[in-house]
Amino acid sequence: MGTSRIARSALPLQVAAVCYRRRNSHAEFLLVNTNGGGKWTFPKGAPDARLSHSQAAEREAREEAGAIGLIEPHHFHAYVHSKGVFWQSGGVQEYVVKAFLMEVQETRRPDETFRNPTWFDSDQARAILAKGREVKYARELQAVVDRALEHLGASRLALIR
Repeated sequence: MGTSRIARSALPLQVAAVCYRRRNSHAEFLLVNTNGGGKWTFPKGAPDARLSHSQAAEREAREEAGAIGLIEPHHFHAYVHSKGVFWQSGGVQEYVVKAFLMEVQETRRPDETFRNPTWFDSDQARAILAKGREVKYARELQAVVDRALEHLGASRLALIR
């Protein structure tokens, strides 16, 4: 499975598809409701031993957002995410999430119908990803948007050359 900067005894791993589409000179991001429905996030889930991490992220995009497109084979960013709340049994569990950029070519009805996939421009995405989250996790998700924009800008420049 290659080398990793994260020790095996560290946080559990998830994979995310950072779904985007280009609109004129800017990018829009496809976000989904969390399981509880109160927050927005990128489609994500556990890796699958039968799939590469990018393939598992692509599966999550299809299941949660109904998104079909081209996913990059390597993650462009890793971030820390949490699930749960401290006052419930099980408390808060943190995960390391590998984020993969996926250019969406078409959408269909997601398998998980409660997810409500919705397109947001980058400013809206940054704001809605922060809503209802602790500052630490809000900043992690906002950084994903920032890194995605940097990566997309760099790839656009590569196409121009």
